[in-house]
Amino acid sequence: MKRGAAVICAGLLVGMLAARPGHALDLQLQGKTALITGSTAGIGYATAKALLREGAQVIINGRTQASVDRAAAALAAATGHRPLEFAGDMSKAQDIARLTKAFPSVDILINNVGRFVAKDFERTSDQDWYDTFELNVMAGVRLSRDYLPSMRARNWGRIIFISSESALQIPVESIQYGMSKAAEIAVARGLAESVARTGITVNSILPGPTLDPNDPRMAAFARRPGGQSFAQMQENFFKTRRPTSLLQRFERPDEVAALIVFVASPLSSGTTGAALRVDGGVVKSAF
Repeated sequence: MKRGAAVICAGLLVGMLAARPGHALDLQLQGKTALITGSTAGIGYATAKALLREGAQVIINGRTQASVDRAAAALAAATGHRPLEFAGDMSKAQDIARLTKAFPSVDILINNVGRFVAKDFERTSDQDWYDTFELNVMAGVRLSRDYLPSMRARNWGRIIFISSESALQIPVESIQYGMSKAAEIAVARGLAESVARTGITVNSILPGPTLDPNDPRMAAFARRPGGQSFAQMQENFFKTRRPTSLLQRFERPDEVAALIVFVASPLSSGTTGAALRVDGGVVKSAF
């Protein structure tokens, strides 16, 4: 495309977006039902908040009823819409069976739940690896397997695996975590192939290091003996652990959620089988 034509196209796009001042971009999520595992805090919670604001019905999940109740109340206060709730451990097949019985059909499945345990490779046990794989990978496998038939029947659905930049740059402090996140990308791509030529898309999202500076746990961390402030901890982390980051700061959960919500929407119909990075430039590659 010649430069003049590109400028005209860009101008038309800006004009269309500005044609209705005061109106946000409609992601067409009104009436869609989304399940987000591990959504009482962090990226999952931020995604639930964003989806509720877009008019979707949202099912949140945590391991305990108390944590789910607290998150649901906070989400209702923030958005004016209370989510549906499910308390259960997604590493347990029986809890997933209870979940899919309680909510037999969803339009959007966001496999977010996961565990990260820092441990030297030589000190890891077989159980460390099994536990990580069971939660980070098998939870998404089981839920996708259960919800795909109804998506096929409607010829529409979104399955999203929340992987990590650690799938591409395996962290030496948790090799088992990197393994599980790489496996999620493989599962997502394989599922996308299996639903080719349908209205169902399957993708993985690769966040970079993500923390909410306003999380009360950060203040508690700083109060420990020898603890550092959030700013000091952040500077040291990116200097020693993620020096390739272009942001040189932790991403906020809402920054990651913005991409997840778009990929969950009907507007993302052309995106499937992809591993989409929202990593703050940690992965040192243009591709």
